[in-house]
Amino acid sequence: MQIGFIGTGVMGTGIVGNLLNAGQKVVVYNRTKAHAQAVLDAGATWAETPQAVAAKADIIMTMVGYPQDVEDVYTREDGIFAGARPGSIVVDMTTSTPALAVKLAQLAHDHQLLALDAPVSGGDVGAKQATLTVMVGGDQDAYERVLPVFQQLGQRVHYFGDAGKGQHTKMANQIMIAGTMTGLTEMLVYAKAAGLNLSDVLATLSSGGADNWSMDNYVPRILKGDYTPGFFAKHFLKDLRIALQEADRMGLDLPATKQAKLLYEAMVDDYDLGNDGTQGLIKTYEQH
Repeated sequence: MQIGFIGTGVMGTGIVGNLLNAGQKVVVYNRTKAHAQAVLDAGATWAETPQAVAAKADIIMTMVGYPQDVEDVYTREDGIFAGARPGSIVVDMTTSTPALAVKLAQLAHDHQLLALDAPVSGGDVGAKQATLTVMVGGDQDAYERVLPVFQQLGQRVHYFGDAGKGQHTKMANQIMIAGTMTGLTEMLVYAKAAGLNLSDVLATLSSGGADNWSMDNYVPRILKGDYTPGFFAKHFLKDLRIALQEADRMGLDLPATKQAKLLYEAMVDDYDLGNDGTQGLIKTYEQH
């Protein structure tokens, strides 16, 4: 089986590395070829366009930046739909909109393809260590066929239903993370102002009811002054905007998520820190 993978950023590089480690044959495309060099050195092969990737692959996986990037890579003249063979499976792992997942599934069926939306959680650590959580919507037959591949990437894989359901699940995930990121940031600001040893605070809180994945993985980076992206703040802001748009459609008011969006808008738009990791939110507090 040949796997195609489009998008070798922070997350994609780790995922492709694990596919290669599992013995899969992987052909890749990225908008900037230099950003694919690590996976090419590890044994992946290069294709010049998404169309060329799709023409060679039985399963075509994508993980790009924004919904408009997803739609472009599938539908442009040299895109995935132009090259994919009937019976192939397309799997979008980008965190994108549920509506676009439904649209792509319909277009895939028009091209005699099967489609899945399969966003993930776990950040760069999960991508590197194959401990991601995979949230899947789309064709159940496709899910059953791709499940062994998903299990090479993550510890937990769950199928939620028809197209778009994987994206809705990821929105629920991001709503939860919004609370943990603002909580851990303000916890550190408070503890520092109180004159506490921050390493001791982390060690204590991580053994009690306040423990959470974001604190365990991001507070040590903050204490080292490391703001490299496990997950780009600009992409997290995109996710929060999608989540709130979907909430509006369902008649929901999510005030805490709205506040988190405002905080990340300040980080990304006002302080131009969108290329930092989400833990960089603490820098905006330091500006006051």
